[in-house]
Amino acid sequence: MTAALRLLIGRSLRHELRTPDSLIVNTALPVIIMVLFVYVFGGAISTGSSGLAYIDFVVPAVLLMSGGYGAALTAVNIADDMTGGMIDRFRTLPISGWAVPAGHVVASVIRNVGSSAIALAAAILLGFRPYASLVDWLLVLALVTGYVLAMSALAVLWGLLVNSTQAAGAFSFIVLFLPYLSDGVVPAETMPGALRAFAEHQPATPIVDALRALLLDQPMGSSGVVAAGWLGGAVLIALPTAALLFRRKTRS
Repeated sequence: MTAALRLLIGRSLRHELRTPDSLIVNTALPVIIMVLFVYVFGGAISTGSSGLAYIDFVVPAVLLMSGGYGAALTAVNIADDMTGGMIDRFRTLPISGWAVPAGHVVASVIRNVGSSAIALAAAILLGFRPYASLVDWLLVLALVTGYVLAMSALAVLWGLLVNSTQAAGAFSFIVLFLPYLSDGVVPAETMPGALRAFAEHQPATPIVDALRALLLDQPMGSSGVVAAGWLGGAVLIALPTAALLFRRKTRS
């Protein structure tokens, strides 16, 4: 890791600490979402053929919501840099072009994996009891980190494509609702035809299914491989594209 990248990561993390609304989102939102699903929706939603208690069923989706929403806000941060004059100041310094978007991505991963950890802690306090082994926990960490990394990379790309922070903020709503339209909040088998087909073939579903299998010691099937494919593909496409787009937009 270069010195410039370390400085840019530190800058992004310090900015987070100095912004009260961001701190509230990253700490309170995971708890609020967990409480909402367990106490408001939990008694009214059936988990279908899985036979799981609702809290056990929904925790993987909440982990993705908590980490993914904060990661998606990275689009606003990079768009603010691009439109607020900060990039002009960076161009006077000996900083590689790729380091600025990379700094936002790494800082986002650090922040938002923490948000998912807060959601998991809240779930355990509310009665969630995982059966994961040490290896399973490491794989859970890898999946959540991979999801946050993918969403952060896509968020940076989106923030570079749009021309305002308002447009950049739209990405967070897409990411927040992606787990709702998966097998994470309600079983896909209960959805009507077209929606069920979308839920069964969108990226969040295999990630949720793999997390559920790891946390509850259930058969994983092909969901782990499919999840890894989705996440790896997103990162491999988004990061180089974002770096190329950043260099083009900041070229003298």
